[in-house]
Amino acid sequence: MKHCKLLVLALTGDCNFACRYCYAAEMRRETMDFETARRAISLAATGGTPFVLQFSGGEPLLQLEFVTELFRLAKEKGVTTAIDTAGEPFTHEKPFLSAFEQLLPLTDLFLLDIKHIDPVKHIALVGASNVNTLTLAAFLSERGVRMWIRHVLVPGVTTDEADLRRLSEFIALLKTVDRVEVLPYHAMALHKYEELHLPYRLGETPAPTAGEIARAEEILRVKDYMGYLHH
Repeated sequence: MKHCKLLVLALTGDCNFACRYCYAAEMRRETMDFETARRAISLAATGGTPFVLQFSGGEPLLQLEFVTELFRLAKEKGVTTAIDTAGEPFTHEKPFLSAFEQLLPLTDLFLLDIKHIDPVKHIALVGASNVNTLTLAAFLSERGVRMWIRHVLVPGVTTDEADLRRLSEFIALLKTVDRVEVLPYHAMALHKYEELHLPYRLGETPAPTAGEIARAEEILRVKDYMGYLHH
């Protein structure tokens, strides 16, 4: 695997959220086996090019021991590591926190998806609270762990300027945010719902306009978070 710069492994289909724009909640949940993941990492490492190993899902934090062992293997090969997470399983309670503490020093970057800053609207969007997500953000900040904040922009759902200002204020309290990304919603999952003969939960919701994206980026102060250029 020559010149690999980014290896993204979707470890699991499991997720505690059921986002209205994601078909994963309707699919059969499967988990990649350890040997397949190990071989992919080893193969990428043989290319001789420094690369980033990113785990996504589903929710990779639901497979803490699995992720930790694979990141330990990656670190032995000098690989940079990242986790794409919505933070839902995070808690200060044991045994989760004890296991998470084992993962933390092996993780260079967290890509944290904040679906909605408003607790009621968050439940309406994903079917669960945002408390664990926001708690994880605060925890990573206090521990000095680098993170990117990502926010999916859905017209009529996550475009309210008052909500975006609240999210911006929350992000400003965090000390280790290197990047803020506005991810425009798209209806690419629609065909999956059609294949599954399920109603699409966002109906005719359009993609955000260039103006809506620019306004969200302005409110979230995207240009102020450029730390990723220096890491």
